[in-house]
Amino acid sequence: MNIKESLDQLSKNYSQDIYKFLRDMIKIPSTSCNEENVVKRIKEEMESLGFEEIKIDDMGNIMGRMGSGHKVIAFDGHIDTVDVGNINNWDFDPFDGKEDEDYIYGRGASDQEGGFASALYGAKFMKELNLIEGYTIWVVATVQEEDCDGLCWQHIIKEKVIEPDFVVSTEPTGLNIYRGQRGRMEIRVDVTGKSAHGSAPERGDNAIYKMASIISELEKLNDDLRDDVFLGKGTLVVSEIFYTSPSRCAVPDSCSISIDRRLTLGEDEESAISEIKSLKSVIDSKANVYMYRYDKPSYKGLVQDVPCYFPTWVLSEENKLCKDFTCAYKFLFNEEGVLNKWTFSTNGVAIMGMYGIPCIGFGPGREEEAHKANEKILKSELIKAAKMYALIPLADKGELW
Repeated sequence: MNIKESLDQLSKNYSQDIYKFLRDMIKIPSTSCNEENVVKRIKEEMESLGFEEIKIDDMGNIMGRMGSGHKVIAFDGHIDTVDVGNINNWDFDPFDGKEDEDYIYGRGASDQEGGFASALYGAKFMKELNLIEGYTIWVVATVQEEDCDGLCWQHIIKEKVIEPDFVVSTEPTGLNIYRGQRGRMEIRVDVTGKSAHGSAPERGDNAIYKMASIISELEKLNDDLRDDVFLGKGTLVVSEIFYTSPSRCAVPDSCSISIDRRLTLGEDEESAISEIKSLKSVIDSKANVYMYRYDKPSYKGLVQDVPCYFPTWVLSEENKLCKDFTCAYKFLFNEEGVLNKWTFSTNGVAIMGMYGIPCIGFGPGREEEAHKANEKILKSELIKAAKMYALIPLADKGELW
């Protein structure tokens, strides 16, 4: 029996286990900072699959090891989710783990507990087929990604919890091979005014009017931001607005906005802040422009106070990882793999963006399913991803060429 036939047989043997495990995770609500119960379920699955070492770090990330070779490969999948939003937009219970012939449904199916489930069983397939010799495989379930992407890997890398040679992100790619993403920042702009009675607005200084001028200039700035042939254009959007006023019958005395800034290649935190600070309306209103910080405790109580800056990262098309993954894809599926990039942000902002550890993406599920009502994932993609993950050691050694 050749390797492809063996993987097909393993897939038949374990497909129902993969589906059940994913459905079990979906049934456990696990928004950011509330992942403890799903971590417990993951630990049970790792134990049943024969992982040789299981550890939970001080932040609450759980990781399982197969093999003990010199080359270390990590598979990353975040197991926190966003909340469900307006429940009336759902056609089914988002935490039921609904399943039919083609799909598994529920919050976290594509984003991104499905990818983690495939990676866990991909490592099991490696072990069953004796593909791990010379490798240490860590399957890492990370927390707090939805709140602060990359924070989990900042902790893992700084504390040397594990030290991978490269990382495979299992975020949804629709089984394409992703080699980068735009970065992002969370920016705040504050302006102050002077309150007065609403019947005599000329006595005050209207902070909302000041902010209106800033917002108008920001809209124009978005049109002129840097572009990149691969990653696309940098963008900004005003995502929140706040104000203070003594009453509805008064001139507002402060106004603030949040900006979601997406950074393409060549942009960074300094350039993005400077562009806003140099706007005429910002200068005239003496506005304060600065980055948000994130300091929420993890479910284990660990607080990491970090700026909300998530760097752009790109893996060269000529990088060995890209070649290995396209080779494995062609070997397994008899067609060319598509190299592309994410529109949204991933833990790669820390893995490669901050620390330079090579990172490549391949996952089941679709990016457009993320954060939406009626989220779902194709069962066939879960199986295909698990088989692809199992081939990574062979691809790395050049044994699939």
